[in-house]
Amino acid sequence: MTSVDKDFDALTLTVVADFDAPAERVWELWADPRLLERWWGPPSHPATVIDHDLTAGGEVAYYMTSPEGEKYRGWWRFTAVNPKESLEFVDGFADDEGKPVENMPVNTVRMRLSPYGGGTRMELQSVFDSREQMDQLIGMGMAEGLEQSVSQIDALLA
Repeated sequence: MTSVDKDFDALTLTVVADFDAPAERVWELWADPRLLERWWGPPSHPATVIDHDLTAGGEVAYYMTSPEGEKYRGWWRFTAVNPKESLEFVDGFADDEGKPVENMPVNTVRMRLSPYGGGTRMELQSVFDSREQMDQLIGMGMAEGLEQSVSQIDALLA
């Protein structure tokens, strides 16, 4: 983990992490739903991916399970996919049936892989529509959750 930056003026939360692995291996952590499950979500709330279509217009449906067994559901809708380089998706909360929860904020996530020091840098930027949405998601632990999630990647690449 290199940095976590909250820019309240630009309405962004950016996580930067450097890995001692080629971009192809880091990309697989997004492309393979079983690998995605092993790092998306903090260690205390492991993810289970239900649907995974990594194409522009495709969607991901997942849930994270709390230590008490509660399931927190989410969805992604991909707006751009450039294999081994970048992807962009809208990220939101889902109800028990997997449908978007209307009164919860969504954010746009931009992930970019680039060469860095013989390995790969992953920049993961969440963009919010308003300061209120950003404050709500940051208040729910989004920054800490992303930091804990991304910190699990090194072990998967080892």
